[in-house]
Amino acid sequence: MFVRSERLFLRPGWPEDQDEFLALIADEGVVRNLTRAPWPYTAGDARAFLGAPQDMRLPRFLITQPGAHGTRIVGCIGLSLLDGEVNLGYWIARDHWGQGFASEAAQAVLSLARAIGHRRIVGSHFIDNPASGRVLEKAGFSPTGRVVERFSMGRNASCLSREYAAEPDSPCRSGDALGGECPNPDLGGGQPLAA
Repeated sequence: MFVRSERLFLRPGWPEDQDEFLALIADEGVVRNLTRAPWPYTAGDARAFLGAPQDMRLPRFLITQPGAHGTRIVGCIGLSLLDGEVNLGYWIARDHWGQGFASEAAQAVLSLARAIGHRRIVGSHFIDNPASGRVLEKAGFSPTGRVVERFSMGRNASCLSREYAAEPDSPCRSGDALGGECPNPDLGGGQPLAA
């Protein structure tokens, strides 16, 4: 399955992506904000992640940016189950922070989630990573008011995490998405290209 957005192309990871993928995620500043990635992150971890089977109802993607000199990986995003709910998880490589890639990719995956039939998606961030909360809000998530403890493999500790939720089939409220408008799935909101 592939998804495009205004600036990004989301695609599955392949074994030949291992070296580039590892160079981007093997950064303690990235891994410490994730729950399931260990630290240190090794070539074996990258190989296992890229080689894991895909679930068509819970797809995961490499976030890539096409350009004149090819396509480079800038991060990763996907859906998984967390406490019985569909969860959005993502990371962006440090060199690409602050460029809006995470919010754009999240909007694209929310559009895909709607097409798959998911009615509610949750997301969360560790409370010492408020930038991730801004990403979720720009993508159309709203705070649930819940703060829970989650274990981070990268930190090898439990940390407080703020929860958010999005309902892809619900009409947007003012300020939910970029520019205060609902993401238009036909204009950069994300289009599934093939299954």
